[in-house]
Amino acid sequence: MATRRLILLRHGQTTYNADKRMQGQLDTELSAVGIEQAHAAGQWMKNFDIAKIVSSDLSRAYDTAAIIGQALGQPVDKDARLRETHLGAWQGMKRVDVDAQFVGARATWRHDATWTPPKGESRVQVAARARSVVDELMASFTEWDGRAVLFVAHGGTIAALTSSLLGLDVTQYPMFKGLNNTNTSQLAARPRFDGANTPDAFTPDMGPDDVQWYLEAWNQGLTI
Repeated sequence: MATRRLILLRHGQTTYNADKRMQGQLDTELSAVGIEQAHAAGQWMKNFDIAKIVSSDLSRAYDTAAIIGQALGQPVDKDARLRETHLGAWQGMKRVDVDAQFVGARATWRHDATWTPPKGESRVQVAARARSVVDELMASFTEWDGRAVLFVAHGGTIAALTSSLLGLDVTQYPMFKGLNNTNTSQLAARPRFDGANTPDAFTPDMGPDDVQWYLEAWNQGLTI
């Protein structure tokens, strides 16, 4: 049966990560450690048969993807739909300051995928925009069969997208957390099982309901 693999890789470390500061859609850059992590990830990705690389357009993700792409000899496509969760009023704040100013709100946000930070967006909204990138490629990118597509994105986006692809109820979205820099969520897609009528291959007319996604790894990567 045909299989398409999707590797969702979080960007390298930024100074905001090191300072425990909330980035959201602020356009922060990789730290020296983050650049080192990206180079290591590029070498690691040589173990996968990557057919295409798509990245968030935020610098920390795109710069990570560009380093990986250079190692693989592949171009990188940008897509703003893979951006991190917009954290609204929290963006740029340290976690401890968010907790002091918005008492209990960050815990609610972590446990309720429908909850929205002030002037921000919910995890469900993030999942919907990121999922559309996958669904479009599933319908149009025929070179995916038997190979992997690499998305370079952000921790919150990857967790939300993983939950959406697996068809989890929104109450289960919080189960995916703690994705380290340049670590991955790895999934495989196959035509949905329908007994003797199960297709042997993907076809352009297949929709999201005709595909079954499986989780192969969470938070897998190298320690740098």
